[in-house]
Amino acid sequence: MFDPVEKLKEYVRHASVSADPQFKAHMAGAQQFLADLLKGIGFAVELVPTALHPVLVAKRGDNPAWPHVIIYGHYDVQPPDPLDQWKTPPFEATIKGERIYGRGTADNKGPLLVHITAVARLLEKNPNLPLRLTFVVEGEEEIGSKNFKAFLKENKEKLRGDFIYMSDNGILSPDQMIITVGLRGMLAFEIELTGPGSDLHSGMHGGVLMNPLQALAELCASLHTPDGRVNLPGFYDAVIEPQPWEREQLAKVGLKEKEYATFLGIKEFHTPPGYTPFEAIRFLPTLEFNGFSGGYQGEGTKTVIPRTARVKITCRLVPNQTPANMKEAIFNSIRARCPKGVTLTIKEQHGATPYVVIPPDRSNTPKDQSPALAKCFRAVDKAATEVFGKPPIYLREGGSVGLLADLKEVLGLDAVMMGLFLPEDNLHAPNESFHLGVMKRGIETSERVLAALAKG
Repeated sequence: MFDPVEKLKEYVRHASVSADPQFKAHMAGAQQFLADLLKGIGFAVELVPTALHPVLVAKRGDNPAWPHVIIYGHYDVQPPDPLDQWKTPPFEATIKGERIYGRGTADNKGPLLVHITAVARLLEKNPNLPLRLTFVVEGEEEIGSKNFKAFLKENKEKLRGDFIYMSDNGILSPDQMIITVGLRGMLAFEIELTGPGSDLHSGMHGGVLMNPLQALAELCASLHTPDGRVNLPGFYDAVIEPQPWEREQLAKVGLKEKEYATFLGIKEFHTPPGYTPFEAIRFLPTLEFNGFSGGYQGEGTKTVIPRTARVKITCRLVPNQTPANMKEAIFNSIRARCPKGVTLTIKEQHGATPYVVIPPDRSNTPKDQSPALAKCFRAVDKAATEVFGKPPIYLREGGSVGLLADLKEVLGLDAVMMGLFLPEDNLHAPNESFHLGVMKRGIETSERVLAALAKG
């Protein structure tokens, strides 16, 4: 039986950055690492090509009477930049205290190894475990899973299972399991405003034309009200209020606004009226500015009126909102508000559909919910209660994982999402880490879940 911590160190050494072609060899190294690991515990492994990075599919068990669990993960990671802010080498995993540091330790190499280790331990005890298992591990999650839906459509027959089991989501403390039951969607786009034919001297020509930077500032300022709401007609029309059980679950976490403000490094919140900060990041849509550019950005002064100005925007979407049914209303409102004297171009980027799954035994659980899905939820609830010493809490998260909606649309499968990373794990940032205590508890929990499912 392998040591999961040592295997994680080995896995992290493969700098599998999907966004940058110069890491292509490292992507291949991560694929081979996983293939060898899964073959070693009895899986048949296939690398399925896509238009960019292949998807690893590993299967064991072929008895159609056995339950079939599909375990999702991704082997790609975010770029390590800025390198000067890392305290340890990003691709040489380093243990300090109860944490292991390195790019991908929490997102998603450590959590994926939790499930692989759990499976390995079960098969070591019972090589004939009556459970069909399929690992589906993609290499493009960090760049929007661009080719994943096409992969699903082309391999639909291979992937007929009962539900998706995964851990690409978080918990709030090492002592409390969180089961994620919803994620927001996303609409990402860029606005470009163009004014004069070239950059102009601001002394010779200033005051006679609309400056694209000024136009952009006016346009962006119009997109929110002073109380924090998005100021676009109909933006909230489709939003569904959270169910009472969701608010009750959130209250059980015992989050403190003062502690959250300290964690964020802010003095006060800017939350739409009627919602706590913890409700707003889970239940409300947003429109956020992610980056501005235009004019001179260097040291000192350059008296220039820029030809163009740009802003990058992302809207987080909630159930009943999708990129398809929201984008034209948003784009049309922006076009209508564009100041005169500049030309507006909207460049649409990636999108994601919101996803919500209702656990069993709730007031709004669908009557036709899959019995296999309900059984997995109950197995996770029981295992997490035993391992963590308290029942799990069921929460929506504020982030987006667009592939969940693709899995639901193409395969008709819902997901049970067992959280494993913490807020302080620094996902996508320097000094990413994974809590070793959470890793240990996660392995034990997952092993109990899969053992319970195998009992039928």
